[in-house]
Amino acid sequence: MELRSVEELMSLLHACRGAWDAPDRSGDPVDLHDHALQTAHLLRRSHPSDKELQVAGLVHDLGHLLHPGDDAGHAHHAAIAVHPLLGDRVARLVQLHVPAKRYLATAEPGRPLSPQSALTLGLQGGTMTPREADAFARDPLAEAAVTLRQADDAGKVVGLDAGVMDDWRPVLELVAAAHTSGG
Repeated sequence: MELRSVEELMSLLHACRGAWDAPDRSGDPVDLHDHALQTAHLLRRSHPSDKELQVAGLVHDLGHLLHPGDDAGHAHHAAIAVHPLLGDRVARLVQLHVPAKRYLATAEPGRPLSPQSALTLGLQGGTMTPREADAFARDPLAEAAVTLRQADDAGKVVGLDAGVMDDWRPVLELVAAAHTSGG
């Protein structure tokens, strides 16, 4: 699936309410809707001028909705879906949020992960080899991807009010318009 309009994306984001990262709900304690809002909210607070990073936080786990149960491929599926609408940088950040988890698990052994993230780390390749970690660190988007990953890890709090999805429509429209106008 490739998203072509903010309306299509908003419908998909709203469909995340009651959808979980694990089809049997054994995963993280919040649904994909609340997780998206919390991740984007944390990124808005820490990087208020980086709208693309915030949007990447909002859409990074859409692959769980598009292909339930594909933990290893969820970032790729989400990146493919958002690329036509939101552009290269957002799609790359979405794609990189899993390698960023692997990188952080390598660079910071013992770093706490949610039980579901710890479980899926193995499915996603486990910790990085020194060569993989070095290559990741040299990626121009590595720092932003790590920031996204840290917000991803923190955005799993039951009952946290991080706003409503419709508040993100203007930001999505702004990022989509910048992409389609070549800016």
